[in-house]
Amino acid sequence: MERQDSPSAKWWQLAFGVICMAMIANLQYGWTLFVDPIDQRYHWGRAAIQLAFTLFVATETWLVPVEAWFVDRYGPSLVVAFGGVMIALAWTIDAYADSLALLYLGAVVGGIGAGSVYGTCVGNALKWFPHRRGLAAGATAAGFGAGAAITVVPIARMIASSGYQDAFLYFGIGQGAIVLALAFLLRKPATIVPMQRKSLRLPQTKIDRSPREAVRTPVFWVMYAMFVMVASGGLMAAAQIAPIAQDFHVAGVPVSLFGLQMAALTLAISLDRIFDGFGRPFFGYVSDNIGRENTMFIAFSTAALAVIVLLTYGHHPMVFVFATAVYFGVFGEIYSLFPATCGDTFGSKYAASNAGLLYTAKGTAAFLVPFASLLSAAYGWSAVFSLIIGLNVAAAALAIFLLRPLRARYLAEAQHPAALTTQPIRAV
Repeated sequence: MERQDSPSAKWWQLAFGVICMAMIANLQYGWTLFVDPIDQRYHWGRAAIQLAFTLFVATETWLVPVEAWFVDRYGPSLVVAFGGVMIALAWTIDAYADSLALLYLGAVVGGIGAGSVYGTCVGNALKWFPHRRGLAAGATAAGFGAGAAITVVPIARMIASSGYQDAFLYFGIGQGAIVLALAFLLRKPATIVPMQRKSLRLPQTKIDRSPREAVRTPVFWVMYAMFVMVASGGLMAAAQIAPIAQDFHVAGVPVSLFGLQMAALTLAISLDRIFDGFGRPFFGYVSDNIGRENTMFIAFSTAALAVIVLLTYGHHPMVFVFATAVYFGVFGEIYSLFPATCGDTFGSKYAASNAGLLYTAKGTAAFLVPFASLLSAAYGWSAVFSLIIGLNVAAAALAIFLLRPLRARYLAEAQHPAALTTQPIRAV
């Protein structure tokens, strides 16, 4: 009844997923390069243009549970192939968009395509690596975090030499074609292996919970709130880094590093993607060993410190480059830690669907991105940075003082329900 997977199969599946994720990275992380050129051409204003970014992220995330439903029934290949077509279509629309309505349409189409790829690849990784959820989710998410790193310079140069329309068109078609080709190599594992509890620092359930059951628990909504808090700051920074650099007067300042010289903004975006990509599997691996909540506390606290440095000394080009790199290095881990924590809490069988539901928090957070533009226009970037700092500090505290004891109690109740009828379980 069981088909045996070869030992190398899971690593090939992980690799295919990482590459697919890298091909959709520019839809989010390359967007900042297009904001000012679009505004210079049509004068729609940053806030109006950034609404397209919000629509993209909202569509990308909120439809993931629907896309996960299709994955469960038809497998990953069909859904990812559909995503490849949609992301190519999205940037083609953006290339010819001469109105905000068309720009917003391209964002929605791109969100549908990116969500189809993202939700499928992360969910598939969780199923192939039940014993290393943090590492697998982190490595897959690293493709999305670092995928834009190798294309930042080519896109920036094409925008400068040929215009942003050509960059949208050629990179959109190329990225979509690669995803479409790889889609037919993806498949789910032949069997789902139950997760074995590895250590007391990594509490995990032995009972699979359906999405309907998961959303009825306080644990899910605490994770959801924390995800919104941290993601909102990262999305603000990702969408606004180019305008921030312009307003800080460091965007075009030449910076030398490792024998290379380039504009501070270009170098910052490149390093941000590299650090972001490295941070996702790194913190996923760390969380597999020291616990999810402990890792969250370390990462969220470090993010707050990085933004404090950026706020205080960010007008210096080199500080701007390194402060943003550190921030994104610890921000991207939410895309490995939260799916892994979700899998630990609610089981493997519905890992893709449950992680997809939790991932919609990113869409909720996206609605703060246009707010950041309005806030910066009214009170300056210091107000935006203060908001990001506060959200990360609050999330760090919630990880240790609320999520950890709440999740411990929930897992204890699931494992020993009879014991709870006589005495309450103390959260530890």
